[in-house]
Amino acid sequence: MLPTLFLSHGSPDIALAQTKATAFLRELAAGLPRPKAIVVASAHFESDKVLVSGDAAPETVYDFGGFDEKLYQIRYPAPGHPSLAAEIAGDLRKAGFDAFVATGRGYDHGTWVPLSLIYPEADIPVVQVSIDPALDARHHLALGRALAGLRAQDILVVGSGSFTHNLREAFARLRVGDRTAETPAWVSAFSAWMSDRILAGDTAALVDYRRQAPYAAENHPTDEHLMPLYVALGAAGVGATARRLHTSQDFGVLAMDAFAFA
Repeated sequence: MLPTLFLSHGSPDIALAQTKATAFLRELAAGLPRPKAIVVASAHFESDKVLVSGDAAPETVYDFGGFDEKLYQIRYPAPGHPSLAAEIAGDLRKAGFDAFVATGRGYDHGTWVPLSLIYPEADIPVVQVSIDPALDARHHLALGRALAGLRAQDILVVGSGSFTHNLREAFARLRVGDRTAETPAWVSAFSAWMSDRILAGDTAALVDYRRQAPYAAENHPTDEHLMPLYVALGAAGVGATARRLHTSQDFGVLAMDAFAFA
């Protein structure tokens, strides 16, 4: 059975870059059974309801600016899966969520950037599920648990966010192109705390990360890029165990950690 995955998608330009994280993502599919479809909870798909993308042929969305023009020429033409989207929305409603199928929703970079590295052939159907930046980790863990039945259908559930996400600090380094900048102690301490709790299966501490984790506010001034982690964790089912697949840093302050849950 497929695991669920949490992936740090980092800066959009990892679609073009040569980093430790891009090397990991390019090799990831070789170690996984081929999924029938992929469901992505992306930090860049935000809604105060739960939206499930239902287009048959989603566009590639460039929801960023200021990068190499080559980045805007990339297309990720993976098909959507309208019937799966309807099924997911229905299951979420049964679980008590205010869920709807949304159309006209292309693949944001939290979806297409990592998938373009993992599955470059773009031949596996993809459905996106929104996160709510106003709601906490407990909500997103419950959302993931409502998706737990997808694993039995050979559907890969991916939470795409960022293990750390202080854009002010990241852009300061990006402007000078310093991808290998030294990792500050406040990033290392937070990453170590989160990793230890994830690998220990300490869900109670993880959902309380904002209060318990060192330097939580410095690493996540806002919550949205960590919420996909909880969707992936929940979608693996109660009692799932974690395995760290990758750890590295980009620009010193973007932790690119990835985990599998099963």
